[in-house]
Amino acid sequence: MPDLSLSVAASLYAAARDTQPVAGFTHNYYRYPARFSPRFVSTAIAEFTEPGELVVDPFVGGGTTAVVAALANRRSVGSDVNSLATFVTRVKTTPLTRKEMTAIRRWLPRAVVAAGYRQPRVDLVAALPGLDVRNLSSPGTRAIKKAMASLLSSAQSLPTQPTRDFVRCLLLRSGQWALDGRRIVPGVEQFRENVVASCEEMLTGMSDFAEALNPNFDRPIVVTCAASELATAHPFNNGVKTRLIVTSPPYVGVHVLYHRWQVAGRRETSAPYWLAGCPDGRHASFYTSGSRTPTGERRYFENMRSTFGGLREIIETGGHVVQLVAFSDPIRQSQLYLEAMESAGFVECSAATARAWRDVPHRKWHAAQKGMTAASRELVLIHRAC
Repeated sequence: MPDLSLSVAASLYAAARDTQPVAGFTHNYYRYPARFSPRFVSTAIAEFTEPGELVVDPFVGGGTTAVVAALANRRSVGSDVNSLATFVTRVKTTPLTRKEMTAIRRWLPRAVVAAGYRQPRVDLVAALPGLDVRNLSSPGTRAIKKAMASLLSSAQSLPTQPTRDFVRCLLLRSGQWALDGRRIVPGVEQFRENVVASCEEMLTGMSDFAEALNPNFDRPIVVTCAASELATAHPFNNGVKTRLIVTSPPYVGVHVLYHRWQVAGRRETSAPYWLAGCPDGRHASFYTSGSRTPTGERRYFENMRSTFGGLREIIETGGHVVQLVAFSDPIRQSQLYLEAMESAGFVECSAATARAWRDVPHRKWHAAQKGMTAASRELVLIHRAC
């Protein structure tokens, strides 16, 4: 194994285990499943790159890597098969001007007052979801759905696409708060109060983000595609490659809903895609690289070999891959994962310490009820391209 300094490994392990709540800037725009700490990303970036260099996250998820890279004056490219993930990442890394933020603040009070259950349906037809958005038909969820449709319809009056996308992300955040994993759905008045409070918090974070950016900020490039296709989906100009990939791939054999909310007794709804205005239509195993079956497990590791084989084309020899990954059968599957990485052209770094694990934060209530299962812990892996 190539050596890695003990201090670098210790810094990464400590950052991975950071238990501080994810907060500040645009990090809390949407609670994407299995987010990692901004400190983990910032530590990897500081240890392995210089300002102006490129950072890549092929499983971009909630966009933490893209946000941190922008704040650290690094260029970044991210990809994800999930269009919801790439939408959220783009919103979180698109700075709004003061004029745009003022427009949102002026729009919100009137729009929220109008977002009531009694608003005629005929006024909302264009904004209401199609028949594919299921399980939002109970009295409580139907009222929230109509309020969200009203706000979506009203947001079309905002002056720019970034402001309209900001409102979509605002509704994702408040809709998730109101519906996802809820035993009791809040009333419309509570929902409207949450929208107002969330909007102000998000605008404050956006203002902080915009002010912290380097004047020559390069907006992250975010592509909706499989990680294995990133090298061809985004041309790396003039043969310039990255020295760092920092990411968290899907967990093998673990059921995580990256594309649905669970409402009214854990029934699934694709409402997030309606709110984001992007396509869904995929089943869970598409987003997790394999089902929880022996066939699904084989497909997962085939996908990992293909994925990191493709990523090897865009990383310099000697560059590093820093990642967090969990397993349903940690001892056996972690070895298979290491073998997949090796076959793709990466070798694990040694730091003369045992591998580090961390507890997965922000687990949903129904996952937390199961206690400390195998999948409730993630392994920190550091590899070098050989």
